[in-house]
Amino acid sequence: MSNASQHLVSGALSGFVSTVCLQPLDLLKTRIQQGEDKRRQHVILKTAYGVVHKNGFRALWRGTTATLLRNIPGVALYFTGLNHVRSILANSPYFAAVRAPSSGLPQTHRGSVLPRLTNQGNLLAGVTTRVVVGAALNPFAVLKARYESNLYSYSNIFDAIRSLSRAGRSELFRGVLASSLRDAPYAGLFVVVYERMKVEMNSLFIPMSPTHHMIIHAHSAIWASTIATLATQPFDVVKTKMQVRQEDKYHSLVKTIASIWHQRGARGFFDGAALRIMRKPLSSAIGWAVYEGVLMAMHTQPHPSSA
Repeated sequence: MSNASQHLVSGALSGFVSTVCLQPLDLLKTRIQQGEDKRRQHVILKTAYGVVHKNGFRALWRGTTATLLRNIPGVALYFTGLNHVRSILANSPYFAAVRAPSSGLPQTHRGSVLPRLTNQGNLLAGVTTRVVVGAALNPFAVLKARYESNLYSYSNIFDAIRSLSRAGRSELFRGVLASSLRDAPYAGLFVVVYERMKVEMNSLFIPMSPTHHMIIHAHSAIWASTIATLATQPFDVVKTKMQVRQEDKYHSLVKTIASIWHQRGARGFFDGAALRIMRKPLSSAIGWAVYEGVLMAMHTQPHPSSA
């Protein structure tokens, strides 16, 4: 299997696992962010109870197919693109990380097969890849948000796709600027902190098994995602409003920001933050642990010619 294929397969698998496990948190976040109600006491429990009471427990997984359509290719392309960009930057003396002279272990023994870069290189790679992939898959992001929302009466996923396709290009790319303003700093911060955490944790103790490596990857991803999520939460709210609301006041970035401020003040930009803080670190932990774990397993498999 080629190097690109390995990253595509690993990324797709990580996207599938994290989506199926954490879809209820995504659905509840969308439901909370779509509203305009100023009363926000016990909103998570009320929203969850409303969904389950009306449509049953399985309704918490509504939108899973739409999310998979967004996340499986999205995560696969992101990981593949990120590795490609990092491989290019690793050839630059400015972006390539200086390896310690004592580091004679193979990459798989160091717990990662990914290129090593400076903080500047990781920041640039994360920002560039996330924005390009996010913009290309924005129609699927809109589909995902609207299918999770209860503002649209789609009977099935095909009905949702037909309805969105007929709406035209402006609807397919609703919220793409807000998404980019969220994704660029998120991805940049995440990759920088994630790679730094891996280095620090590997220096504290020597991993002795694939399980140890997965723990390091998961722990590093949790910290990185928590920091990046908190820093980018306001634009996540703006993006959701723009993608699911049809009122004129949500048809541009500036109007949406002004509307949120008028309705809820600064607190409005952190609607759904608790759910996003729960979901994103868990999603990143699962995604990166699976991604790097599968890659390491592929790299340690003997080639047919060596058998």
